[in-house]
Amino acid sequence: MDEPSSKHSADSRPTSMERLHAYWRMPYILAPKKPGESGNPFTRITESGDDAAEYILQRGTYNFIVMNRYPYNAGHLLVLPFREVADLADLNSSERHELMDLIVEAQNILTRALRPDGFNTGFNFGNAAGAGIPTHLHCHIVPRWSGDTNFMPVIGNTRVLPDAMDAMYERLSAHVVGSEG
Repeated sequence: MDEPSSKHSADSRPTSMERLHAYWRMPYILAPKKPGESGNPFTRITESGDDAAEYILQRGTYNFIVMNRYPYNAGHLLVLPFREVADLADLNSSERHELMDLIVEAQNILTRALRPDGFNTGFNFGNAAGAGIPTHLHCHIVPRWSGDTNFMPVIGNTRVLPDAMDAMYERLSAHVVGSEG
């Protein structure tokens, strides 16, 4: 029987690829949670009264555009209804129409601000499909650039984001039609 080498785990992955030390995260992890932070974060952020702090770029009548706090790529946006619904069929015609209009506007904002070469746009319905919050539908709009897949996500299972959330919010909000930013 072969013994795993000291450089590899039992499943033959190099152990150096399994760890990313981010010591700056521990204070955030250990910090007491704010009152009222349990439950659905999508409904909570719309009630805070501070769109910039919540990274909400635009509000419609029924839906809104927000930056994803756990982005796949720089500029990753979400478009979702204010009310918590799991399926598109649960939205009325006006809500569905505005949802699609805001998906188009989210792509327009990203195009004006970041000039991506393309987009991954879509929904994940249900836990099995990868929905992180399956009770509240949301559409992902992920800007992509030719050659933007580098070794970190492919080999290191780690995403490298080139801009801080606050800086990206400022950049994107400056390109929201009708905003003063």
